[in-house]
Amino acid sequence: MIGAIISILSVIGSIGVFLFGMKLMSDALQKVAGYRMRSILAAITSNKFKSVSTGLIVTAIIQSSSATTVMIVSFVNAGLLTLTESIGMIMGANIGTTLKAWIFVSIGLKIKITQFALPIVALSFPLLFSKNSVRKYWGEFAMGFAFIFFGLDMLYGILPDITSNEGLVSFLEKINNLGALSILLFVIIGMLIAAAFQSSSAALVFTLAFSTMGYINYPLAAAMVIGENIGTTITANLAALIGNQQARTAARAHFLFNLIGAAWALSLFPFFLKGVDWLMVLTLNSSAYTDPKIIPWALATIHTAFNTINTLVLIWFIPFLKELSGKLVKQTHDSRENFKLPYISKTIFSTSEIALLQARNEISQYAKRVKAMYKMVKLMFSQVNEDDFNNSFSQIENFETICDQVEIELSTYLTKIGQGELSLQSQERLKVMQKIAGNLESIADNCYNIAKTFNKKRLAKIWFTQDIRDNINEMLQLLEEAIEIMHTNLTVEYTVVTIDKAKECENRIDHLRNNLKEEYSSNKERGYKYEAGVIYNDIFTRCERLGDHIFDVTRAILNSNAAAKK
Repeated sequence: MIGAIISILSVIGSIGVFLFGMKLMSDALQKVAGYRMRSILAAITSNKFKSVSTGLIVTAIIQSSSATTVMIVSFVNAGLLTLTESIGMIMGANIGTTLKAWIFVSIGLKIKITQFALPIVALSFPLLFSKNSVRKYWGEFAMGFAFIFFGLDMLYGILPDITSNEGLVSFLEKINNLGALSILLFVIIGMLIAAAFQSSSAALVFTLAFSTMGYINYPLAAAMVIGENIGTTITANLAALIGNQQARTAARAHFLFNLIGAAWALSLFPFFLKGVDWLMVLTLNSSAYTDPKIIPWALATIHTAFNTINTLVLIWFIPFLKELSGKLVKQTHDSRENFKLPYISKTIFSTSEIALLQARNEISQYAKRVKAMYKMVKLMFSQVNEDDFNNSFSQIENFETICDQVEIELSTYLTKIGQGELSLQSQERLKVMQKIAGNLESIADNCYNIAKTFNKKRLAKIWFTQDIRDNINEMLQLLEEAIEIMHTNLTVEYTVVTIDKAKECENRIDHLRNNLKEEYSSNKERGYKYEAGVIYNDIFTRCERLGDHIFDVTRAILNSNAAAKK
């Protein structure tokens, strides 16, 4: 009994080593290529072929289709991707993930990789302590690579020789000879294993090991691979649980894509297997039906062919797939969806590099909200109708409450990102995002304070002369220009931001404030009462303070760029 428990734990442990290596390698690649990956994402268009290519490339870079699909679902939830683009990316991700199968087979089986794993660890270990971040990340990548094949080798070594166990051999013979029922059973087994580990790669390791050791034959191993393609969709569907309807529809499309693929593959199963085996005989001079050593090569071919053919066929039916996926999603009309942070996924926290991109998009959305709030403040100053004025003030109060909530949630999210592994460049980006979030909240507070001053002026029934109104309108116009510059700087790549326009606008605001302050202090015969003068002074002082916070956003970006270059 104890021996059986130890054997089970050893198998789980070897899979754990494999998954740890895969995560280490994936995270390191994201750190090396994080910003280039973002450039690839930025190139996505409504062209379905470009969407497929993008999904393929991103998955090839980060070596995890699960991470890619979670990212896709979160972007759809945010409105960054349309359903059409997301479905194309999912198709590409399914093809990209098949690269791992070829790595496992060609390297892990062709040569004894464990003979080189320890030397790889020895060479890469010193790189982990390098002050050069790129060398450090490549060291982590190499370590992850070694751990993957340590895990594979341990799994192959731990699995017992079951040929001496008559009862188990009899059971395997029975389930191997149930005809179509056996195929269906192993499709389900593949689904369950992939769903349990939330990784088709981990499930594929089981399949390769069992088939190579002769525990299951070629057709059953192929059935497991098909099932694993369905099971791996559980990750995206979990990520979409609290997403909006668009996100849930994208996740269902991922499931339907693989389910439809499984349907045609199983309907043509004998012909599909024979076609792949014909390639094996042609290229390797041996058949997967008779030689267990050929089965892994055949399974890698099936894995790639399944996803590639499925994409080539279904890419023409994306509108149908989108419509069918939508029917699987329960239609809801929850008004709370309007108040969620659109770019932040709260179900499965994706890797830190991807999460940082989501936070950056959220900050851009935050700035857009602040800009809308300021425009309402500017409009409020010129409104004469009391109902319109009160309605604007009420909306500004609501804006201020929402902005406070956004700042709290965003700061919490950024703190959580900081607890993960980030490149030095991304660490600098995290710091600047934290500063920007604080400044945006201060901008919202100042907008609210200016609105309250306007309201105080109205309640006190204070009227300004035309020249005073012109001065305030000039200040408000300069602030609108400053906010527009700030918002633009937050929507482009930070590295291309310059300070010239922001600095010029800030200088004009300061200059106008100084002139108004000097005029206010020296001229006591302005034609307004003392209380009017106090409110007038309060308005242009608060406006100048607002301009400082607006300029601080661009300055934070420039300081971050300078720090990243050191």
